[in-house]
Amino acid sequence: MEYIFNDLDHESIKNIIGVNDANISLLEELYGCGIVYRDDCFKLLSDDEELFHRFTKHMDYLVSHSRHELIDPDLIRQSFIHLNEIEDVPSYKEDIISYSYNGKPYKPKTYNQYRFVEEVRNNDLVFCSGPAGTGKTFLAVLLAVHYLKKEKVNKIIISRPAVEAGESLGFLPGDLKEKVDPYLMPIYDALDVILGSEKKDRYIEKGIIQVIPLAYMRGRTLDEAFVILDEAQNTTDKQMLMFLTRLGFNSKMIVNGDTTQIDLNISRNKSGLIIAKEKLQGVEGIGFIEFNRDDVIRNPLVQTIIDKFQI
Repeated sequence: MEYIFNDLDHESIKNIIGVNDANISLLEELYGCGIVYRDDCFKLLSDDEELFHRFTKHMDYLVSHSRHELIDPDLIRQSFIHLNEIEDVPSYKEDIISYSYNGKPYKPKTYNQYRFVEEVRNNDLVFCSGPAGTGKTFLAVLLAVHYLKKEKVNKIIISRPAVEAGESLGFLPGDLKEKVDPYLMPIYDALDVILGSEKKDRYIEKGIIQVIPLAYMRGRTLDEAFVILDEAQNTTDKQMLMFLTRLGFNSKMIVNGDTTQIDLNISRNKSGLIIAKEKLQGVEGIGFIEFNRDDVIRNPLVQTIIDKFQI
């Protein structure tokens, strides 16, 4: 049984196959049979017509994404689950992450959001990348508040680079809070939803929650803390190293970013987020999760906009 790549360019086919045929190996594992690539087609080494029907449906999906998105193991597994409706997949949408101040339960809305939560539970440091609207910031703050409520940490530290102000901020009027607040509004919005504005303000006043610019993280060691770096694509390699080395004992750290929205006046490959992900792959205790357009939880137009800008 053969799946033919009709009118698909060579680079897109290479994207689907993966480096050293890694994606073919994963597909063989998922479908439980051999898969051979030859003459611009996949040959499924099985006579099971239902299996081939599911495989074809899956390949159509991957082909549609291959020209503008990296076909990596996360995307293959996630699309396999959603398209084939596997019964033994965890019912992740029933897994309550935490509750807001008014008792509203928050659950993962996509499989990658579920995986993000699991990565945080199982690792001290987690890198999360993906486009706008996938819940990176909100989920990180939600998990931080959850750990605080459970007394697994005694403070929350949230930071992000203020790129437009050059990280100096000195020329802006007002005190430190007034200078950096415009850059931190997404964080405050998430805290308001989860804690309520009154409790959020009280925690900030007591220093239980600290929302600070990245420039003010230098020299600190953060024990028993839940630490979040948002908009990490706008860090340099030196800033990223400085931040990562703040991690203390009994702490959790999440590094969020969108590598398609780098505002630094340097080449893309010099973003601290990209460099850290490359250097730290495979290190025990560090988790990685990649969100994609299917994880966007906003107006459906956002998914279309992301697709159009990636063409």
